[in-house]
Amino acid sequence: MERQLLLLGLLRREDMHGYRLNEFIERDLAFCTDVKKPTAYYLLDKLAEQGYISEVEGTTEADSNRPPRITYHITPAGETHFMELLRDNLSHFERHTFPGDIGIAFMDALPAGEAVQRLQARRQAMQAFLAEMEQVPAHQGPLNLVVDHHVRHMRAEIDWLDGVLDWLESATDIEEESSSRD
Repeated sequence: MERQLLLLGLLRREDMHGYRLNEFIERDLAFCTDVKKPTAYYLLDKLAEQGYISEVEGTTEADSNRPPRITYHITPAGETHFMELLRDNLSHFERHTFPGDIGIAFMDALPAGEAVQRLQARRQAMQAFLAEMEQVPAHQGPLNLVVDHHVRHMRAEIDWLDGVLDWLESATDIEEESSSRD
């Protein structure tokens, strides 16, 4: 449902064809949604079938090298559906899990030095992702809140991981100190 909310919300702001919708999602929202082109086109077809969006008359662009680009417009039924989805989304809480935590739970199976190296590699990847998110262009209104939410979350993750690395590095120092005494 959140994918439909996304497409309807973007079409609510302005009429667009699928290619332009996908460009916007890939450029500005890829960090917070996993809507791929085939899924977006499938959903656009489904939303059109359900009467939530319609083709804007006279705006189909045809080119012999690609399929025609159909410009879509949200319908009154689509506006109603959008508002239902929005209300549900804003009041719904979904618990998030962090798949990387499973590795943390068992990292003591590795030598501490190797665990530090692996987590430093993770931190570098996280830092690169944060840098990408910080390059998302500024937008009007609440879309900036979404970008800010993800940037703050990634900064918190990096901060937490720095604490794990500090803990591991001090454990490594203690382990090395203990083995040098023996």
